[in-house]
Amino acid sequence: MPSVSEVDTRSGDSTRSHAALTGGDGEAGRAAAWLASEIGRLRIAADPPMHQQLISFGTLIATGAARAGLTSVRDPLGIARRHVGESLALLAALRRAQVLEVGRPARVVDVGSGAGLPGIPMRLAEPALRTVLVESNRRRCAFLTESCVSLGLDDVQVVCARAEEAGHDPDLRERFDIAVARAVAPLAVLVEYALPLLAPGALLAAPKGSRAGQELADADRAIRALGGEALAPLPLPLPAGTPPQLVLLVRRVGDLPAELPRRPGIPARRPLGTATRRRRGASTDRPPL
Repeated sequence: MPSVSEVDTRSGDSTRSHAALTGGDGEAGRAAAWLASEIGRLRIAADPPMHQQLISFGTLIATGAARAGLTSVRDPLGIARRHVGESLALLAALRRAQVLEVGRPARVVDVGSGAGLPGIPMRLAEPALRTVLVESNRRRCAFLTESCVSLGLDDVQVVCARAEEAGHDPDLRERFDIAVARAVAPLAVLVEYALPLLAPGALLAAPKGSRAGQELADADRAIRALGGEALAPLPLPLPAGTPPQLVLLVRRVGDLPAELPRRPGIPARRPLGTATRRRRGASTDRPPL
């Protein structure tokens, strides 16, 4: 298993190679330049074609945002920073913790993928990942399918289904090495979406902001009900000046009850381990991205 210092040692050369791709002016040029710098900072080895794919994906998000209801962030630099960059930071965090290893195949499911975040940027930066994107919204599923075709990601599968349904699909249940999810649901709800998709010993990795600690505490009963255990969170390696985030980690260690996940909508309305319904007016939708 490589050490952090051994991972992606080519990043300095690849970043310099990206100069030809970042020479444009305007917002698109600034976004491309920022992304090249961020790839180098995260020590991710990306050759010019891979870097161009990441830029192209940001463009796809910008052009499809309104049509598919993907994100309120529409400017190229904002998409690069908020979406593509943070997805790459998750990949870097998991590599540093040796959850993922450079070039080593792993089965990854992106739960509630939305605009393909973080799954598509992670797959672009690590071709060894065998990635499945689970999304229930048909417009977003269409966007994901079109994006994978445009980017040449023939090996990425898009599953248009509720996570609760995917968790009972024999082709998906207990099949994955790692589940990732970004801005989908509170952890107490997310674990019921994700843990049924994980093989024994596999991990859920979910970046969370200022409420990370509280979400982890609130999810304790749900995690145990699903045969999971919470691990020490990882810092998400974001640029200086960015509000900090933690990557919450939950490992599946015990038996998975056959009846879980429950029917669509129930986990969000009544998370496992809670005796009362969610308070009136509380939203179960993903927050604006």
